[in-house]
Amino acid sequence: MSTDTAGTSTGREYDLVHRTTYTYTAPVTDSYGRTVTTPRELPDQHVVATSLTVEPTPSDTTEHVDWFGNRTTYFGVTVPHEQLVVTSRSRLVVSRRAASVDALPAVGWEDVARGVADGDLSDVKTDAAGLRSLREAVLPSRHVVPSDQVRAWAEPSFTPGAPLAEVLADLAHRIRTEMTYRSGSTTVGTTQVELLEQRTGVCQDFAHLMIAALRAHGLPARYGSGYIETRPPAGREKLRGADASHAWVSAWVPGAGWVEVDPTNDQFVDDRYVVLGWGRDYGDVPPLRGVIFSEGSGSQLTVEVDLVPAGLVPFS
Repeated sequence: MSTDTAGTSTGREYDLVHRTTYTYTAPVTDSYGRTVTTPRELPDQHVVATSLTVEPTPSDTTEHVDWFGNRTTYFGVTVPHEQLVVTSRSRLVVSRRAASVDALPAVGWEDVARGVADGDLSDVKTDAAGLRSLREAVLPSRHVVPSDQVRAWAEPSFTPGAPLAEVLADLAHRIRTEMTYRSGSTTVGTTQVELLEQRTGVCQDFAHLMIAALRAHGLPARYGSGYIETRPPAGREKLRGADASHAWVSAWVPGAGWVEVDPTNDQFVDDRYVVLGWGRDYGDVPPLRGVIFSEGSGSQLTVEVDLVPAGLVPFS
C-alpha cells in the first residue's frame, strides 16, 4: 500500500512479471508476434514503469494502441532460434474500489437494452466511448455467440424490472455456484453451449458465458483481461511464478460507466486486479500471438506470471 505526503492511502503497489516461453522441436528461422502484456493506464491504475524484452533480440519492434485502447507491442525475430522468450515487467499502483449493487444506479435492465437499441440515451449518462462502442459490445463475436441455450440458462436472472446491477451480481453468483473450475477442461474454441453441457471450465469460459448472456438480452458487455493477486493458504508462502492471466466481464451501467465483475470468483473487481485490456472476447486480447517459420511441427509452451506487492522480488 502506497501513501501520499499526508500519509493517506493511495492504492496497492505491485510488481508484475509475465514470461512466455516457446521451445520448438526444430529451429525457427523467423518469429513475428504481438503482445498484450503491458497494463493500461487508467484513472484507478497507474503504471509507474514497464518494459518488454524478447529473446532472441528482435530486429524490429513497434508499440501500438489498438482499436480498444489496449497497449500492444509487435516484434519480429529474424535470426534462427529454438526458443522464444517474451518477458513483460511492470510496477503499478492500483486504487480501484469494487462496485456494489447498493451503490450502482438502480436502472432496469430492459431500459438499458431499449436505450442502446433505440439510441435514446437522453435520460442516462453514456461513457466517453459513445453509442457506437456500446452497440459494438452487444454484437456477437468470434468466441461469444448468444444462443437459445444461453438465453434459456440466463433467463432466471433477468426478472422483469430488475436493476441491471442485480442482474450482474446474480449472473456472477450463478456461474460461480453452477459451474466447476477445472484447469485444462476446455480450449479456446469451447463454445458457451458446450460449457453449459459439461458445466466445467476456466475463467475465460465463465467470462464468455456471462458476456453471451448479457448480449443475448441486448446489454453491452466486453471481455476484461489481466491478473488477480493470489493469496496462499494461511501459514504458507506464496508460490512464485504461480499466478496466471485472469478474465472477467465489463458491463455498461448507465450513470456508472463500465462496471467490472468477476464471475469466476463471484465478486466485483477491486484493487487486487490488474487490467491489461478489454475486447469483444479473448480473441482481441490474448497475451501473445503470432506466426513462425519452421520445418518443425510442434512446440512446448510455458507461461509464468508473478503479481506481488512492490518490494517483494518476483522471479528472475
